[in-house]
Amino acid sequence: MKILDSLVTQAAGISAVRRDIHAHPELCFQEVRTADVVAQKLAEWGIPMHRGMGTTGVVGIIKNGTSKRAIGFRADMDALPMQESNTFAHASQYKGKMHSCGHDGHTAMLLAAAQHFATNRNFDGTVYLIFQPAEEGGGGAREMIKDGMFEKYPMDAVFGMHNWPGMKVGQFAASPGPVMASSNEFKITVRGKGGHAALPHNGIDPIPVACQLVQAFQNIISRNKKPVDAGVISVTMIHAGEATNVIPNSCELQGTVRTFTIEVLDMIEKRMQQIAEHLCAANDATCEFSFTRNYPPTINHEKETQFARDVMEKIVGKDNVCRQEPTMGAEDFSYMLQEKPGCYVFIANGDGDHREIGHGGGPCMLHNPSYDFNDDLIPLGATYWVNLAESWLKKESA
Repeated sequence: MKILDSLVTQAAGISAVRRDIHAHPELCFQEVRTADVVAQKLAEWGIPMHRGMGTTGVVGIIKNGTSKRAIGFRADMDALPMQESNTFAHASQYKGKMHSCGHDGHTAMLLAAAQHFATNRNFDGTVYLIFQPAEEGGGGAREMIKDGMFEKYPMDAVFGMHNWPGMKVGQFAASPGPVMASSNEFKITVRGKGGHAALPHNGIDPIPVACQLVQAFQNIISRNKKPVDAGVISVTMIHAGEATNVIPNSCELQGTVRTFTIEVLDMIEKRMQQIAEHLCAANDATCEFSFTRNYPPTINHEKETQFARDVMEKIVGKDNVCRQEPTMGAEDFSYMLQEKPGCYVFIANGDGDHREIGHGGGPCMLHNPSYDFNDDLIPLGATYWVNLAESWLKKESA
């Protein structure tokens, strides 16, 4: 493993910053303190920046030489609205808020690279350090783009990285094509006619209709799409009724749809609406159908992905650069990849053995109250960022 010496030397200091951020988690578009910490460090290292992009985002600007080429690296900053079960010294100090997805570590790895770039600029061009708010459902990447990030800071490609528990520390994963799914939500209200539960023939019971919908939606997955195309429909909430002897007027279903392509998503939305409307009509009920598209699928570009893999192999060896198995989780870095070529990769976070005394009893998995980022990744992840920049913006030979 070829980790830069300077990043090993500064690792303890950056780890302290990471733990400070972990102890003070902030939810989407509320990352004021976190952005202050990032800005303070960039200023300390003499790196110019733009603040307030996408509400609380920070963009660091590192230039060297005369080339107009540029590359962007993105780290997310927000936490999740959940209670941490860890009690170690850097556990969350804010009730109901926790860095349970490792965004504190993503920020730390990019800060470590920034600190290295402050005194070592072995490249010709510009590196943009994108510290993004609101990945967890807020669409912070989309908001930074709306604020004109790519117009103000034109870059040839953009790259992102996420820690991945369960993979052996010292490994990376990167693959071209879809690596994370689109995220979408639906809400369906079945309206019938309430009445006495002992006299169902006098009313229109919306609950059996809702049950039929749950089953019918799965036929879309098994019979309307190609078997090789991925798609998930999950009804996760059903709300109806207030008393055991009363047939309610309505029943509400909510859930999520995940796909790797827009074409499959279009088909699923269309079929869900058709099924909902016709099944309700067949039962003398009516329905209100709402479908919200949140994050598009995250699709890595082939050329940039191979470039990233080549850089990884030089750091950890070919055997430690794995295939990136697609996941049905979603990621708003997808918006950036719709605008610019690039690649979103995984860095292994291990199985949780790194956690200190006082960690919760659960596994060290993403969105788990016992999770903690592995600080051993900071110099490794930063080495990847540095080598990626130097390789992409390679100086021409004299």
